[in-house]
Amino acid sequence: MFFVKRSASVITPFFRTIRAKPFRSESPIGIPIFSTFRRSYYVDRDRVSHFKRRGPQRWTANPRTVVVALVVGSIGFVSVYYGNLESIPYTKRTHVILLSSNVEKQLGEAQFKQMKESLKGNLLSPIHPDCVRVRMISERIIRSLHRVCNDMRSIGAETAVAAWPEDGGEKEAKWGVSEDEILDDKWVEQSRNKNKDASRPPATSHLEGLNWEVLVVKDPMVNAVCMPGGKIIVYTGLLDHFRTDAEIATVIGHEVGHAVARHVAEGITKNLWLILLQLILLQFFAMPDLVNAMSNFLFKFPFSRRMETEADYIGLLLMACAGYNPRIAPSVYKKLGQITGDSELQNYLSTHPSSKKRAQLLSQATVMEEAVAIHDEAIAEHGVHGFF
Repeated sequence: MFFVKRSASVITPFFRTIRAKPFRSESPIGIPIFSTFRRSYYVDRDRVSHFKRRGPQRWTANPRTVVVALVVGSIGFVSVYYGNLESIPYTKRTHVILLSSNVEKQLGEAQFKQMKESLKGNLLSPIHPDCVRVRMISERIIRSLHRVCNDMRSIGAETAVAAWPEDGGEKEAKWGVSEDEILDDKWVEQSRNKNKDASRPPATSHLEGLNWEVLVVKDPMVNAVCMPGGKIIVYTGLLDHFRTDAEIATVIGHEVGHAVARHVAEGITKNLWLILLQLILLQFFAMPDLVNAMSNFLFKFPFSRRMETEADYIGLLLMACAGYNPRIAPSVYKKLGQITGDSELQNYLSTHPSSKKRAQLLSQATVMEEAVAIHDEAIAEHGVHGFF
């Protein structure tokens, strides 16, 4: 390899910024005037000065492009939002679900299959006493769910919903709780009152035709889960700490409540919106860690805690409809907090509310009195008509 030496006077840099050089001129009266050249961005090989940046500009630099993007994005957002709006049973809260019920079911079944393979050596036999017991409790809750859904289809959503009072004012007074002491579940009554006359019935079609399965895993973890598609997994750690059927029904009812409200599909949808929001914010703030932390703190965690409260309420009604005493539920959450190590910071920095707060909400909320009425009616074998 060799190099050809060129004269320094011949070589011109491909990229170079011209510094502002003063030049001398004279005014009409002969007074020298000093001015400057306009600063260029670069000079090409032909010594031509360019006063525009090289390469494509950021789309945010063009106001017209920004306006078009906002208009098109707004139209698309409104169309997607109202085209996928659903109402959740009991709370009447509306949410947007981008996943169809079939896709949600397939995701749940695929995850369940993977877990069965990974936990194959720890699965209890179907004839094991713990497995039989858990399956019987789950079957009672599932039958109560089917009964409510069938009643809604047979007598109509409006009649089924009207079977339970919408105004919780008198019930709150009976429990001796003022409005300021309802903590952060006011949105439940507000949502029920706001949407009680809405034409959109609660979404329950995703619960039809499910192949429910119940597995018990030998593991000290104090937990249970209900996946989309009706797949329930209970860990023996839960059975070791909670001895009565009503306590176990509280936890299983909560997990089934997630499936009723389609919280998994809602979580996936909200994560998509959150990613889109983060991408937009990163166009203006080049601090990804800060954007991610603030989006979690302001959006993801509050939404998740609300879904947990919602599952607590729906699960409470399901266990009551199945004949289990709902009054036991607050003590279950208190005990759960003692086992797992509860903290008040969970109310702000976690996806789950603290167990203490969940127990307070269930004790004070209107849903407890409704659940007690449902339980008394179920015990009396008068039948229970839709509380959704």
